[in-house]
Amino acid sequence: MFDEKSGDKMNVVVLGASIKESRYSNIAVKALVDAGHKVFPVHKVYKSIHGIDAYSSVLDIKEKIHTLTLYVCNESSDYLIEEILKLNPERIIFNPGSENYDLKDKAENKGIKVVFACTLVMLSSGAF
Repeated sequence: MFDEKSGDKMNVVVLGASIKESRYSNIAVKALVDAGHKVFPVHKVYKSIHGIDAYSSVLDIKEKIHTLTLYVCNESSDYLIEEILKLNPERIIFNPGSENYDLKDKAENKGIKVVFACTLVMLSSGAF
């Protein structure tokens, strides 16, 4: 398990990653890579983001994931709840605008840590 005080690097899924450089999800992919984390961008259309292969579904990811950070609205994540729970990350970060309380409740019932925060702020403050 990840020890937040040790500075270990993590496997991180960015759900809703974008190729558009002005989007926070795009900035997060780059910031996570720059911080040394292994990033798995997920988007149905894009094939790569910042030179990293993108996945069309979280179910295509075969590695153990520590953190899934959400950059999709709750209407979009409603359709992905079962896939996200099947991925079974240790932690889900709901970035502003991505709050989904049904997913939150189901994740917590499965023992997944849930955080309502901004990934970029967490990274810049050392709280990631």
